[in-house]
This record gives sequence, structure tokens and C-alpha cells, in this order.
Amino acid sequence: MNLASAVRVFLSYYLLVQRWMGSEQGGGVFDQGGHSVSLTRLDEARAPPRCAVRSSPSSAASLPPKPLLVAAPRETGEYPVILFLHGYLAVNSFYSQLFEHVASHGFIVVGPQLYTISGADTTEEINSAAAVIDWLATGLPSTLPLGVRANLTKVSISGHSRGGKVAFALALGHAKAKLAVPLAAVVAVDPVDGMGVGKQTPPPILTGRHGSLHVGAPAMVIGTGLGELPRGSLLPPCAPRGVSHAAFYDELDGAAPACHLVVRDYGHTDMMDDDTPGARGMLTRTICRSGGARAPMRRFVAGATVAFLKKWVAGDAAAMDSITARPDQAPVALSVVEFGDEKAIA
Repeated sequence: MNLASAVRVFLSYYLLVQRWMGSEQGGGVFDQGGHSVSLTRLDEARAPPRCAVRSSPSSAASLPPKPLLVAAPRETGEYPVILFLHGYLAVNSFYSQLFEHVASHGFIVVGPQLYTISGADTTEEINSAAAVIDWLATGLPSTLPLGVRANLTKVSISGHSRGGKVAFALALGHAKAKLAVPLAAVVAVDPVDGMGVGKQTPPPILTGRHGSLHVGAPAMVIGTGLGELPRGSLLPPCAPRGVSHAAFYDELDGAAPACHLVVRDYGHTDMMDDDTPGARGMLTRTICRSGGARAPMRRFVAGATVAFLKKWVAGDAAAMDSITARPDQAPVALSVVEFGDEKAIA
């Protein structure tokens, strides 16, 4: 074999290996990552009764404004932070398996419990989530495993259902005070802005105008094919057409990178834990139409989130680019794959 032939063989082998590695990296995000994970619950700070002995300022300052569920890698290092906001009347612990998956890939996930009972207005949730972001710099470090540090130069915000709406609201500046930490990215999981067009919950986020939302950071919108369909004749859809994922993506102004992925055969709550106990947990399985076993949808949402944040927050595009090139490697069937102005039906 002469030198030219040897070079051609080497290059062919190199390109084959690179393609294989790209596929592995893309598929790898849908599996648990290499980090072991700690899962910590934190109670919220409460104003003490007048007759009570007050705690020291330092201990009071370390408590968050809302109860939290924090998933973090155990290995020493500095990791990006993502705030995850639960859906309407849901419990943050219903997403613990999702949090652990994302954290195993090198992220710190902070999931506040924004309320126990809530009405239609999301203003208080928006301000509560902003308060949690304000607390991160002073309170989060003491909650993390030894040697683990939070990179708080920026923070990403994610949310499911109504929590996805709140994530958009924070990115759009609807909180009463400016966020204490700059926004890195937004990931909205089947976001919902009310019961239907003309029936939005206050404050309305969607305007009905294409390209009207200036988020100012990379944004990924994940939708479900079954979310727009009712569970039965007596129940409304959990993610009504016109106020859910497609509308949120359509109204992004295109000033920042954007992505829209729709999971064809799964429903609005199918990314939650396998076991969601109690009456609220039962509702997550009875109100919304479902695609069955939750693990595939949960793996996809976690993996897509990891890939998107690795590209736009950590600067590692391999996994996201691999998903872009080969959406069929996902553990679920995708009916829509959109990046910016480019759209492909898988």
C-alpha cells in the first residue's frame, strides 16, 4: 500500500470513528450520565412568631424563600445551574428522576415548590421564582456536596406546563425586580398559557403575533403530540392548541437560537416520575392523555435538555448537533424538529 492509499484509508477510518462518536454522544445524553447525584430537600425560610427566639442572621439567610429540591453531582467541580419550575398544582418531587438524570450529566438542578394551592394568576409564582434566583448566590453553596461549586455567572430556567409559562415570564422581565443572575437559556416543557385562546391566565405571555417574544437567550420548546388531545369527552386537553408549545415557539422573535421538538406519542405529564404518590400524583395520570410508560419521555426531555444546555451554556455542541443530524436516535418518535427558521418533519 502506497502512502496516498494509506492516507485515504486513515481518513476514511477517522471519519467513521467521528460519526460513531457523534452518535454515541447524542445517544448518551438520553442515558444516565457519569456523575453520581445527591438529592437534597430544603425547607423555606419563615418569619418567626413575635414571641419566638430569632435564629441568627446567617442561618436565616441560608434558607430559601420557597421549599427546594436540589439535585447536584457529588464529584468535586463547578457546574452550571438550572432552575426547574413545576406544573400547575404539581409537586416538585414528581420530577426527581428527571432532575437526577440532568444532574448526572454535570448540572445543578434547583426545583422550588412555588405554591401548594394557587388560582389562575401566576404573578406570585413569577416573583417567587425570581426570589429563589436571588437567593442562589448566598444560599445554594451551603446545600451542595463538599467540593461542589455552582457556576452562577448565569442561570438557565426551565419549567413544565404552567411552569414553562413562568419560565418565559421571567425571561421576558415580568418579575417585579430584575433577575439577580443573567439568563443563560430557557427550556420550556409543554408550556401552557391558559385554557385556550382568549382564556389565558394572567399575566398573559402569548400575544397572538408571530415573532413578538424577545427572550434574549437560547430557547428550547419541547411539546407533546397528545397534550393537545383531551383524555375523554368530559375533560379539556391539558395543553390546548393555540396556547401551548407551538404558539410559544412561533412567537419567539428569532434574535437568539431556538429549537422546537415535539414528541409524537406522549402526553403532557409523561416526563414525571414513574411513581407520583397522593391525590395530586393520581391526577397526573387521570386528567391528561398519556402515551403509557413514562421512562422514554422522561429520558428524552432530560437528554434534550442536557444536549441543549451543553451546546449553548457549556459550549459543547456535539450532543445537540448529533440529535439535529439524527433525531431518530432519540428514545421517542419526534413529529416536529425545528431549529430557527428551518423545519423538518421526522
